[in-house]
Amino acid sequence: MADFKYEIVEKIGILSESAKGWIKELNIISWNNREPKYDLRDWAPEHEKMGKGITLTKEELKKLRDILNDMDL
Repeated sequence: MADFKYEIVEKIGILSESAKGWIKELNIISWNNREPKYDLRDWAPEHEKMGKGITLTKEELKKLRDILNDMDL
């Protein structure tokens, strides 16, 4: 697996926590010193490990917000 770097620029919020202590978070993260993006994924308690996730630009996050607002939940 290739090495990569990340920096959590801003912690926005926690969506849930599993019984094993992993936390699903929305953060702003810079991957490999690139421009930060919104990132949604599971993290181990001390952020030493991460699960698969998705990254979104600000425009993509706004579109997702609009889609969710239009849903009848």
